[in-house]
Amino acid sequence: MRMLIAAAVAATCLATGAASAAGDDVMTVETDAAFADVSSGVENAIVNRGYTIDYHGFIGDMLKRTAGDVDAQKALYKDAEFFTFCSAVVSRQVMEAEIGDIAYCPYVVFVYEAEVKPGTVVVGFRSLPEGGARDAVNTLLTEIIGEAADGL
Repeated sequence: MRMLIAAAVAATCLATGAASAAGDDVMTVETDAAFADVSSGVENAIVNRGYTIDYHGFIGDMLKRTAGDVDAQKALYKDAEFFTFCSAVVSRQVMEAEIGDIAYCPYVVFVYEAEVKPGTVVVGFRSLPEGGARDAVNTLLTEIIGEAADGL
């Protein structure tokens, strides 16, 4: 079932032109769902798989709070958050295959609504290089952002 969801999300990303936000290693999906619903959807998609969220960061709030301190000239986000978590099972498989892949843990899923594009919420993650056990992480993260964006 999860493989079907991942395939559906991947097809949707290709069909809708979901693009890299920061580089070729960033997978994003856009939705017109409310920011709070997408953020809650990310949290639920992680927790419902039995994972513990290690950290829930409110980067949008931090940027607003510190704007004056850094002489910021423009608002970036209406809202922006991220979630970090790890999977003991999947992470172990990845690191047993390549011990240096500790660099990819924890996994980060982000959600934002840009100030210049209100009403469009972006949810995404930075993907691991393709191949071997890493593909399981990319599949997992693709499923999570798909569920959060589509309310699956």
